[in-house]
Amino acid sequence: VPVLWLAGGYIYFLVPPGGGGGGAGVTARDALGADVMAAKWIAANPYPGRALVEGLKGDAHYLIVKEDKTLYDFAINAVCTHLGCVVPFNRAQLKYICPCHGSQYDFNGKVIRGPAPLSLALAHVNDVDGKVVLSPWTETDFRTDLAPWWK
Repeated sequence: VPVLWLAGGYIYFLVPPGGGGGGAGVTARDALGADVMAAKWIAANPYPGRALVEGLKGDAHYLIVKEDKTLYDFAINAVCTHLGCVVPFNRAQLKYICPCHGSQYDFNGKVIRGPAPLSLALAHVNDVDGKVVLSPWTETDFRTDLAPWWK
């Protein structure tokens, strides 16, 4: 019995916890940890600028405001696909430029210059009771017409 008890504890330690409830989404949070309210976010970050929120898996995501003062239905993960640097948006050039090795991504996060091998990951954006909610993007990537690599 003690051997089984020790083996159970060993297995419990090595097996990661399950992913949990799936796909309902996570409320975006600002730099102070407060929930992002869509109307306030849009007013504070007018087109063509964009700013970061904490999104899926705790990663930084860009929320994008359209010219008509609504949010795009997708957010762009700000983690470079080359070495994992956070990629800032260059407002003057309307593209993302990685400060680490110079990878560049277009307005929608599609890679246009390496060494990054892949486009930036996407997440769905929804307005739920005035709050911005991000959920996993599992459909075809509209920028490349390929299955999402980040699933």
